[in-house]
Amino acid sequence: MLKEKVAQAIEDVRPSLQADGGDIELVSVGDDGLVTVRLTGACGTCPMSTFTLKQGVENYLKKTIPEVKEVVQE
Repeated sequence: MLKEKVAQAIEDVRPSLQADGGDIELVSVGDDGLVTVRLTGACGTCPMSTFTLKQGVENYLKKTIPEVKEVVQE
């Protein structure tokens, strides 16, 4: 159930990343609330990708799904 919630939240943020030439893939969701994603396209090589991941994706997921504790990049 947690994985489905996270997958839907990823779909919610995907258009913002795609607008800048990037994308995001969900890799895994741990029972401990650790979400692993892969940033691709322009986001995969952008020097601001860590900021995007933490301030954008992680903040949104934590706000939307309280079980999410951290989002990391593969």
